Amino acid sequence: MTRTSPSLPRANGDGPLISVIVPAYNSERHIAQTLHSVQSQTVTDLEILVVDDASSDRTLTIAEQAAAQDPRIHVFAQPVNAGVARARNRALAHARGRYIAYLDSDDQWLPHKLERQLAFMSARGVGACITSYETIEENGAHRNYVRIPASIDYRGFLKNTLTCTLTILLDTTIVDPALLVMPDLRRGQDAATWLQVMKRGHRLYGLDECLAKYRKTAGSLSSNKIKAVKRTWNLYRNVEGMSRPYAAYCLSWQLFHAALKRRKDA
Repeated sequence: MTRTSPSLPRANGDGPLISVIVPAYNSERHIAQTLHSVQSQTVTDLEILVVDDASSDRTLTIAEQAAAQDPRIHVFAQPVNAGVARARNRALAHARGRYIAYLDSDDQWLPHKLERQLAFMSARGVGACITSYETIEENGAHRNYVRIPASIDYRGFLKNTLTCTLTILLDTTIVDPALLVMPDLRRGQDAATWLQVMKRGHRLYGLDECLAKYRKTAGSLSSNKIKAVKRTWNLYRNVEGMSRPYAAYCLSWQLFHAALKRRKDA
Protein backbone atom coordinates (compact mmCIF):
# COMPACT_ATOMS: atom_id res chain seq x y z
CA MET A 1 0.00 0.00 0.00
CA THR A 2 1.30 3.46 -0.86
CA ARG A 3 0.47 6.82 0.62
CA THR A 4 0.00 8.34 -2.81
CA SER A 5 -3.00 9.59 -4.73
CA PRO A 6 -5.27 7.07 -6.52
CA SER A 7 -4.05 8.39 -9.90
CA LEU A 8 -0.55 7.06 -9.36
CA PRO A 9 0.55 3.67 -10.74
CA ARG A 10 0.22 0.47 -8.79
CA ALA A 11 2.40 -2.61 -8.63
CA ASN A 12 1.89 -5.40 -11.11
CA GLY A 13 1.18 -8.91 -9.82
CA ASP A 14 2.59 -9.88 -6.44
CA GLY A 15 5.69 -7.69 -6.61
CA PRO A 16 6.22 -4.31 -4.97
CA LEU A 17 5.77 -1.08 -6.89
CA ILE A 18 9.44 -0.07 -6.64
CA SER A 19 12.69 -1.99 -6.29
CA VAL A 20 15.49 0.05 -4.72
CA ILE A 21 19.01 -1.20 -5.49
CA VAL A 22 21.67 -0.40 -2.87
CA PRO A 23 25.24 -1.59 -3.57
CA ALA A 24 27.41 -1.37 -0.45
CA TYR A 25 31.11 -1.57 0.29
CA ASN A 26 32.77 -0.55 3.57
CA SER A 27 29.94 1.85 4.35
CA GLU A 28 29.46 1.20 8.05
CA ARG A 29 29.47 4.94 8.82
CA HIS A 30 26.58 5.80 6.51
CA ILE A 31 24.56 2.75 5.44
CA ALA A 32 22.12 2.94 8.36
CA GLN A 33 21.23 6.53 7.37
CA THR A 34 20.93 5.52 3.73
CA LEU A 35 18.55 2.66 4.48
CA HIS A 36 16.54 4.82 6.88
CA SER A 37 16.04 7.41 4.12
CA VAL A 38 14.50 4.70 1.93
CA GLN A 39 12.43 3.22 4.76
CA SER A 40 11.09 6.73 5.46
CA GLN A 41 9.72 7.24 1.95
CA THR A 42 6.07 8.27 1.76
CA VAL A 43 5.72 5.53 -0.85
CA THR A 44 5.93 2.37 1.23
CA ASP A 45 5.21 -0.26 -1.45
CA LEU A 46 8.83 -1.06 -2.16
CA GLU A 47 11.64 -3.54 -1.66
CA ILE A 48 15.21 -2.62 -0.75
CA LEU A 49 17.85 -4.87 -2.30
CA VAL A 50 21.19 -4.45 -0.56
CA VAL A 51 24.23 -6.16 -2.07
CA ASP A 52 27.33 -6.09 0.13
CA ASP A 53 30.44 -6.28 -2.05
CA ALA A 54 32.59 -8.25 0.41
CA SER A 55 33.04 -5.39 2.88
CA SER A 56 35.79 -5.69 5.48
CA ASP A 57 33.92 -3.59 8.06
CA ARG A 58 30.47 -3.91 9.68
CA THR A 59 28.47 -2.94 6.59
CA LEU A 60 26.98 -6.40 6.08
CA THR A 61 26.11 -6.77 9.77
CA ILE A 62 24.34 -3.41 9.86
CA ALA A 63 22.37 -4.24 6.71
CA GLU A 64 21.35 -7.63 8.09
CA GLN A 65 20.25 -6.03 11.36
CA ALA A 66 18.06 -3.60 9.40
CA ALA A 67 16.61 -6.49 7.38
CA ALA A 68 15.70 -8.31 10.60
CA GLN A 69 13.54 -5.30 11.53
CA ASP A 70 12.03 -4.57 8.11
CA PRO A 71 10.88 -7.40 5.78
CA ARG A 72 11.16 -5.07 2.79
CA ILE A 73 14.97 -5.22 3.06
CA HIS A 74 16.73 -8.13 1.37
CA VAL A 75 20.48 -8.53 1.80
CA PHE A 76 22.84 -10.36 -0.54
CA ALA A 77 26.55 -10.90 0.13
CA GLN A 78 29.10 -11.12 -2.65
CA PRO A 79 31.72 -13.83 -1.96
CA VAL A 80 34.53 -11.58 -3.23
CA ASN A 81 34.77 -7.90 -4.05
CA ALA A 82 33.62 -7.74 -7.67
CA GLY A 83 32.73 -4.07 -8.15
CA VAL A 84 29.60 -1.98 -8.07
CA ALA A 85 28.36 -3.03 -11.53
CA ARG A 86 28.14 -6.69 -10.53
CA ALA A 87 26.57 -5.76 -7.19
CA ARG A 88 23.86 -3.72 -8.92
CA ASN A 89 23.29 -6.42 -11.52
CA ARG A 90 22.85 -9.05 -8.82
CA ALA A 91 20.19 -6.90 -7.18
CA LEU A 92 18.53 -6.24 -10.55
CA ALA A 93 18.25 -9.99 -11.14
CA HIS A 94 16.18 -10.25 -7.94
CA ALA A 95 14.12 -7.08 -8.48
CA ARG A 96 10.35 -7.60 -8.68
CA GLY A 97 9.17 -3.99 -8.90
CA ARG A 98 7.73 -2.20 -11.88
CA TYR A 99 10.02 0.73 -11.12
CA ILE A 100 13.78 0.51 -10.51
CA ALA A 101 15.70 3.04 -8.40
CA TYR A 102 19.33 3.20 -7.34
CA LEU A 103 20.94 4.59 -4.19
CA ASP A 104 24.55 4.16 -3.14
CA SER A 105 25.19 3.26 0.48
CA ASP A 106 26.49 6.68 1.53
CA ASP A 107 23.79 8.81 -0.13
CA GLN A 108 20.28 9.71 1.07
CA TRP A 109 16.81 10.53 -0.20
CA LEU A 110 14.32 13.06 1.10
CA PRO A 111 11.03 11.47 2.27
CA HIS A 112 8.90 12.55 -0.72
CA LYS A 113 11.47 11.64 -3.38
CA LEU A 114 9.74 8.60 -4.86
CA GLU A 115 6.24 10.02 -4.46
CA ARG A 116 7.12 13.18 -6.36
CA GLN A 117 8.80 11.22 -9.15
CA LEU A 118 5.90 8.80 -9.54
CA ALA A 119 3.48 11.70 -9.88
CA PHE A 120 5.77 13.44 -12.38
CA MET A 121 6.24 10.32 -14.51
CA SER A 122 2.59 9.31 -14.40
CA ALA A 123 1.42 12.77 -15.48
CA ARG A 124 3.81 12.82 -18.45
CA GLY A 125 3.87 9.15 -19.41
CA VAL A 126 7.70 9.01 -19.36
CA GLY A 127 9.96 6.07 -18.54
CA ALA A 128 12.93 7.74 -16.84
CA CYS A 129 13.10 10.58 -14.34
CA ILE A 130 16.01 12.27 -12.56
CA THR A 131 15.87 15.03 -9.95
CA SER A 132 17.98 17.85 -8.61
CA TYR A 133 19.95 17.09 -5.47
CA GLU A 134 22.14 18.51 -2.71
CA THR A 135 25.83 17.70 -2.46
CA ILE A 136 27.04 17.20 1.12
CA GLU A 137 30.43 16.75 2.74
CA GLU A 138 31.60 13.56 4.42
CA ASN A 139 30.17 14.84 7.73
CA GLY A 140 26.81 15.73 6.19
CA ALA A 141 27.42 19.49 5.95
CA HIS A 142 25.87 21.27 2.98
CA ARG A 143 28.16 21.84 0.00
CA ASN A 144 25.99 22.96 -2.91
CA TYR A 145 22.83 22.27 -4.89
CA VAL A 146 22.91 20.65 -8.32
CA ARG A 147 20.05 21.42 -10.69
CA ILE A 148 19.29 19.19 -13.63
CA PRO A 149 17.88 20.09 -17.08
CA ALA A 150 14.26 19.59 -18.09
CA SER A 151 15.38 16.63 -20.22
CA ILE A 152 18.51 15.21 -21.77
CA ASP A 153 19.11 12.79 -24.65
CA TYR A 154 22.06 10.65 -25.73
CA ARG A 155 24.08 13.36 -27.46
CA GLY A 156 23.34 15.86 -24.72
CA PHE A 157 24.48 13.41 -22.04
CA LEU A 158 27.78 12.82 -23.87
CA LYS A 159 28.54 16.55 -23.57
CA ASN A 160 27.27 16.90 -20.00
CA THR A 161 27.43 13.60 -18.14
CA LEU A 162 25.18 14.25 -15.17
CA THR A 163 25.52 12.64 -11.77
CA CYS A 164 22.07 11.10 -11.64
CA THR A 165 22.29 7.51 -10.39
CA LEU A 166 21.15 8.46 -6.89
CA THR A 167 18.01 10.13 -8.27
CA ILE A 168 17.08 8.07 -11.33
CA LEU A 169 13.76 6.20 -11.40
CA LEU A 170 12.90 3.95 -14.35
CA ASP A 171 9.57 2.42 -15.37
CA THR A 172 10.25 -1.07 -16.73
CA THR A 173 6.94 -1.09 -18.63
CA ILE A 174 8.49 1.64 -20.82
CA VAL A 175 12.25 1.04 -20.51
CA ASP A 176 13.30 -2.54 -21.23
CA PRO A 177 14.90 -3.85 -17.99
CA ALA A 178 17.53 -5.63 -20.10
CA LEU A 179 18.95 -2.17 -20.80
CA LEU A 180 19.62 -1.74 -17.07
CA VAL A 181 22.18 -4.55 -16.93
CA MET A 182 25.38 -2.62 -16.29
CA PRO A 183 28.61 -3.30 -18.19
CA ASP A 184 31.31 -4.85 -16.04
CA LEU A 185 33.36 -1.68 -15.54
CA ARG A 186 34.97 -0.60 -12.29
CA ARG A 187 34.30 3.05 -13.14
CA GLY A 188 31.66 4.76 -15.26
CA GLN A 189 29.34 1.75 -15.41
CA ASP A 190 26.30 3.79 -14.43
CA ALA A 191 26.87 6.48 -17.08
CA ALA A 192 27.39 3.73 -19.66
CA THR A 193 24.05 2.22 -18.63
CA TRP A 194 22.11 5.46 -18.94
CA LEU A 195 23.70 5.99 -22.35
CA GLN A 196 22.53 2.58 -23.52
CA VAL A 197 19.03 3.46 -22.31
CA MET A 198 19.12 6.75 -24.22
CA LYS A 199 20.50 5.10 -27.36
CA ARG A 200 17.19 3.23 -27.52
CA GLY A 201 15.40 6.53 -27.87
CA HIS A 202 14.56 7.27 -24.24
CA ARG A 203 15.23 10.65 -22.67
CA LEU A 204 15.95 11.33 -19.01
CA TYR A 205 13.32 13.81 -17.82
CA GLY A 206 14.29 16.20 -15.07
CA LEU A 207 12.21 17.06 -12.02
CA ASP A 208 13.85 20.24 -10.74
CA GLU A 209 13.28 19.60 -7.05
CA CYS A 210 16.05 18.82 -4.57
CA LEU A 211 15.06 15.33 -3.45
CA ALA A 212 18.35 13.60 -2.62
CA LYS A 213 21.72 14.13 -0.93
CA TYR A 214 24.94 13.10 -2.67
CA ARG A 215 27.82 12.59 -0.26
CA LYS A 216 31.31 13.51 -1.42
CA THR A 217 33.65 11.10 0.33
CA ALA A 218 37.43 11.13 0.09
CA GLY A 219 37.63 7.56 -1.18
CA SER A 220 34.77 7.66 -3.68
CA LEU A 221 35.40 6.69 -7.30
CA SER A 222 34.25 10.15 -8.44
CA SER A 223 36.29 12.20 -5.94
CA ASN A 224 39.46 12.65 -8.09
CA LYS A 225 39.09 15.06 -11.02
CA ILE A 226 41.94 13.57 -13.09
CA LYS A 227 40.54 10.08 -12.66
CA ALA A 228 37.11 11.42 -13.62
CA VAL A 229 38.48 12.77 -16.91
CA LYS A 230 40.23 9.46 -17.64
CA ARG A 231 37.02 7.59 -16.81
CA THR A 232 35.02 9.78 -19.19
CA TRP A 233 37.59 9.35 -21.97
CA ASN A 234 37.49 5.57 -21.51
CA LEU A 235 33.70 5.69 -21.66
CA TYR A 236 33.77 7.63 -24.92
CA ARG A 237 36.49 5.63 -26.67
CA ASN A 238 36.23 2.07 -25.35
CA VAL A 239 32.56 1.76 -24.41
CA GLU A 240 30.76 4.08 -26.84
CA GLY A 241 33.32 3.52 -29.63
CA MET A 242 33.60 7.21 -30.47
CA SER A 243 36.32 8.58 -32.75
CA ARG A 244 39.12 10.58 -31.14
CA PRO A 245 37.94 13.91 -32.61
CA TYR A 246 34.33 13.44 -31.48
CA ALA A 247 35.43 12.14 -28.07
CA ALA A 248 37.66 15.21 -27.67
CA TYR A 249 34.80 17.47 -28.74
CA CYS A 250 32.42 15.95 -26.18
CA LEU A 251 35.09 16.00 -23.46
CA SER A 252 35.69 19.71 -24.06
CA TRP A 253 31.99 20.34 -23.51
CA GLN A 254 32.13 18.12 -20.45
CA LEU A 255 34.95 20.19 -18.97
CA PHE A 256 33.15 23.42 -19.85
CA HIS A 257 30.03 22.32 -17.95
CA ALA A 258 32.18 21.23 -15.00
CA ALA A 259 33.93 24.62 -14.91
CA LEU A 260 30.60 26.42 -15.17
CA LYS A 261 29.28 24.40 -12.25
CA ARG A 262 32.36 25.21 -10.12
CA ARG A 263 31.92 28.90 -10.95
CA LYS A 264 28.31 28.81 -9.79
CA ASP A 265 29.37 27.07 -6.59
CA ALA A 266 32.06 29.66 -5.81
